[in-house]
Amino acid sequence: MKIECEVLESYEISPRFRTTIEERIKRLEEDATRDEALIESLEHIDHIRRQLRLVAAERAEALRMRLFLDRARTRMSKSAV
Repeated sequence: MKIECEVLESYEISPRFRTTIEERIKRLEEDATRDEALIESLEHIDHIRRQLRLVAAERAEALRMRLFLDRARTRMSKSAV
C-alpha cells in the first residue's frame, strides 16, 4: 500500500513555478521538432543516431515535466486570498 500512496502523492507549487515549467516544456517540444527536422539533412549514420537520441531525450524530459505538473496542485497566490 505504501508504494501506491507514494505514486499518488501530489505536490503544491507556486503559480510562477508552474509557468516556468510550462515554458520549459514548450521549449523542449519546439527544440525536439526542430532537431527532428534536421535529421533529413544529416548523412553520417552516427550523427543521425545522436540526433535521434537528442530528440528522444528532449521529448522524454518534456513528458516527465508534464507528468510532474499533472500531479502538482497550484498554490493560490497571496493576492487571491
